[in-house]
Amino acid sequence: MIKIKKIDHVAICVSDIDEALPRYRDLFGLEDGSREVVASQKTDACLLPVGDSNIELIAPKGNAGLEKFLEKRGPGIHHIALEVEGIEDALAALKVLGVKLIDEVPRMGARGHKVAFVHPHATGGVLIELVEPE
Repeated sequence: MIKIKKIDHVAICVSDIDEALPRYRDLFGLEDGSREVVASQKTDACLLPVGDSNIELIAPKGNAGLEKFLEKRGPGIHHIALEVEGIEDALAALKVLGVKLIDEVPRMGARGHKVAFVHPHATGGVLIELVEPE
């Protein structure tokens, strides 16, 4: 059984975070949170806290998948991240159910968290990221 704790973030793919940030600050009064380049994923990421969750702006820094997303769809919602308890157990439970996974084992993501992605084919077209804080 998967233990979902909350929505960790909703990721919005943009071509340039420095260009997108003022929109989110000015329109919604959101404050900048943490920002980092996630070298292992070739992604620039900036969290904007919203209550107990976040909006995460992501931009490619060599990430072919994000570049393809932008070319095909333009800026927009890329994925929803669910914070789980026991990411390895969650992945094992999904695998038993025959769910198509992008990551069968967690990898390091932003903020040093363990992350793994569920293939959008398994969810009717929505990319889901599982996140477990370290």
